[in-house]
Amino acid sequence: MTMERYLQPTAFFDYDHPRLAAWIESQLEGVPDEPVEQIKTLYLAVRDSINYNPYVFRTDANTFSASYALETGETYCIPKAVLLGAAARSIGIPSRLGLADVRNHLSSPKLIEWLQSDIFRMHGYIELFLNGQWVKATPAFNRQLCELMKVEPLEFDGVHDSMFQEYTEDGHAHMEYVNDHGLFDDVPHEFIVSGVREAYGHLFEDEEEPDMPKGSLEQDISRP
Repeated sequence: MTMERYLQPTAFFDYDHPRLAAWIESQLEGVPDEPVEQIKTLYLAVRDSINYNPYVFRTDANTFSASYALETGETYCIPKAVLLGAAARSIGIPSRLGLADVRNHLSSPKLIEWLQSDIFRMHGYIELFLNGQWVKATPAFNRQLCELMKVEPLEFDGVHDSMFQEYTEDGHAHMEYVNDHGLFDDVPHEFIVSGVREAYGHLFEDEEEPDMPKGSLEQDISRP
């Protein structure tokens, strides 16, 4: 199977964007020229320097790109996964986007009320081809948010799959994968948007963009 399609820059995996290219270079300064060590460094950079915030979702295709995630400094799981995937492609590591539905057992009441569901449609993660095998990585939740939610931040060693934590520190259920949408060499923008519209039609009310609450998940959780 050719890996070329998993290495190309696209409008979404836009590692040829000047600012993104400069950011990748700066993150890897002083890191050994070894793929696993480099991708581990990039994983932590994406996980912790881009805040996870589901309330910034927009249907505009540009908002799904790696460069947009970097520029805004906060986004949700899909663009964070794409950012890591774009960085991986830039150093010769094939990447592809995975999409699944997850049940969230630990979230803010505001978020659950807004979605009218505890199912998160179209959760995104990235698969990376390292040492002859595909490995899953999930850089969605930044360290500060994990600490507020009392879950260990997800680590990634470049060898084992790194998926959402099933349990919190005190043993309560956290995340559960309930439906797999497959793997993609590029962001299937229309497929994602149509899936979100189908799941959360009440957010749109015949509008192109959903009616989003203000604030962030971190603010929801940190409020008494």
